[in-house]
Amino acid sequence: MRNAKIVSSGMYVPEQVYSNQYFNDLLQQDVDEWLRENVQIYERRWCAPEQSVIDLCREAALTALHNGNVKAEELDLIIIATDTPEYISPSTASKLQDQLGAKNAGTFDLNSACAGFVTSLDIASKYIRSDEQYNKVLVIGAYAMSKYLNKEDKKTVTLFADGAAAFILSASEGEEGFLASELQTKGEYADWMGIYAGATHEPTSAEVLEKGTHQLQFVKRFPSELNPEMWTQMALNLCEKLNVSPNQVDHFFFTQININSIVETMNRLGVPMEKTTTVMHNYGYTGSACIPMAFDEAVRNQKVKKGDLVFFIGSGGGLSFGSAAFRL
Repeated sequence: MRNAKIVSSGMYVPEQVYSNQYFNDLLQQDVDEWLRENVQIYERRWCAPEQSVIDLCREAALTALHNGNVKAEELDLIIIATDTPEYISPSTASKLQDQLGAKNAGTFDLNSACAGFVTSLDIASKYIRSDEQYNKVLVIGAYAMSKYLNKEDKKTVTLFADGAAAFILSASEGEEGFLASELQTKGEYADWMGIYAGATHEPTSAEVLEKGTHQLQFVKRFPSELNPEMWTQMALNLCEKLNVSPNQVDHFFFTQININSIVETMNRLGVPMEKTTTVMHNYGYTGSACIPMAFDEAVRNQKVKKGDLVFFIGSGGGLSFGSAAFRL
């Protein structure tokens, strides 16, 4: 059966490092202790003023192409998962296609917030499985949320960061590759967190800039149990589809917004923390980029290997949720 396998990954983060001490000074209060004890974020990266999300995408893509020994002109499709695009229109993916010289690739962006990368994996895999003209697909999760932060809002400015990571999926016919997936949405939470101005609902204006609604906002506090409950159920749903137990999964990759949610989910599944990778400690929260960043780090640290069964489970504003299982 024709399938889609992960052949390589690559990531990129900006050079500028911001430690927790920077925010102590910025906000004139001690936020370092809370960040260390509650979310285990110690530092993060932000784009330089002259950088934008396309720069992050390009560097991550080039690394993935190099690691997979794939030429840009071999790509048939480029999907960028981001809610911090280069422009409102046209797509970031179209600009990247030109910068890479991927002249044979179709392109589109996808926005399901921080669940976007897993959603894109699902879509890319099904393109490859169902249509023989798609043999190599570049999937990128990219986040440049520093461009949308209110530097006086400690609820957001201390958590969110920038980065990008890429997978190259290729057609295969063996047992490796895409196995199962699931997408869910709880749209009743759509107005609880987001960037609510700058598009058709509230176009950019002097009034908008004064109100700050063009910046990221936490409007309401999400129930703390929501992610662990959803992630656990989605993991169990994948296990049921594959007729395996959670302990038979070799590695789990979750959205990196809160380490406590990851710990609780692993406890609910009865699986040790050694079977997951966390990257928020040195990179902060990187949205749609965090899951492929965690995977790329696991690959480089040899925490995953060929033949492993891995689960990707993501969540983000909307609220959107996505899961996907792959055999490496």
